[in-house]
Amino acid sequence: MFLNSYETIYILKPDVTDDTNLSLVNSYKALIKQKGGLNILVQHRGRRHLSYNITHYYDGIYIQMNYQANGEVVKLLEKSMRFNENIIRYLTVKHDILNMINVY
Repeated sequence: MFLNSYETIYILKPDVTDDTNLSLVNSYKALIKQKGGLNILVQHRGRRHLSYNITHYYDGIYIQMNYQANGEVVKLLEKSMRFNENIIRYLTVKHDILNMINVY
């Protein structure tokens, strides 16, 4: 089975504790692994000022996840994020491997 490469970035509310942040990261990693995802890389991008306020928040905690999975995993992950009150925004982008490799 062919797995696509995805990057999901989500923004947490600025008042989220480190423990909550870590438990969210671990639960999303476990979900991806459980559904057959591979090569999960999580990067904490830190607290940043938002360009515009989102539901009365001017700052947010950015988390970036890169992984390989199928589209069903992305659907489950985004559904879980949609119903989490600590996440104010999320975005998943599919990376096309052929466009990332420069062929001369």
